Amino acid sequence: MNRRLSLSLEVAVTLVALLFVLPPTAKAGPPLVCWPFEIGGEKSLPWNGDGWRGGQSGYDLNRLVEDTLSLLTPQMPVLVRMETLRRATVYGMKDQIVAAELYASLRTRAAEADAKGKPDALALFDLGYLVEAYKQAGMAFKNIFPVKGVNGYDLAVRASGLSMRNPEMEFALALMTLDNRNAMHGEHLKLAVAGAPEGSLLARNLVSHFENRGRTFAELRSHVGVAKN
Repeated sequence: MNRRLSLSLEVAVTLVALLFVLPPTAKAGPPLVCWPFEIGGEKSLPWNGDGWRGGQSGYDLNRLVEDTLSLLTPQMPVLVRMETLRRATVYGMKDQIVAAELYASLRTRAAEADAKGKPDALALFDLGYLVEAYKQAGMAFKNIFPVKGVNGYDLAVRASGLSMRNPEMEFALALMTLDNRNAMHGEHLKLAVAGAPEGSLLARNLVSHFENRGRTFAELRSHVGVAKN
């Protein structure tokens, strides 16, 4: 069995297994991989349609690291970073070598900022998000991926702390803890909802991803105990 076919089978088994671990929601599959984010007209990796596996046919995987890093600028909103890293994970499922190179690049970027005594919240968030997305995609079980022993959630928590509890980062943290094994899930969701302006892109994404807790933003706000501004 060749390397890519073996990886695809392992990923498929992991995604199916996660369906039985996650709590019932209006969406299926692990959220960091299978639940696309609405990003408006912002630029991300090439994609076709709004499905979770809508990768562009013929996309050159050898460009994935360069393309992803060029997109992850300080100006890119966190929500767009989440969708970009989700897409990168889906593309990376096709080639574990390329996926490992992307992980190494993000790890180096975050480590270099730390070494200078100037931790970069966005670099930490990107690394943490990618680690947890890789785990949900099943790639942590390949020997080439050291992410199995890396706590991406802790990295993202640190990033949010450095960003004054950024509501979009808190949204990501709520998704990372959706399986309810982390007691902080409710707090992350509440902070995300509290920080989302009515009608904003974050508010729309919160409703679409947690519509089992409220089909409107007002209902979701009430469900998590956030008073209207």
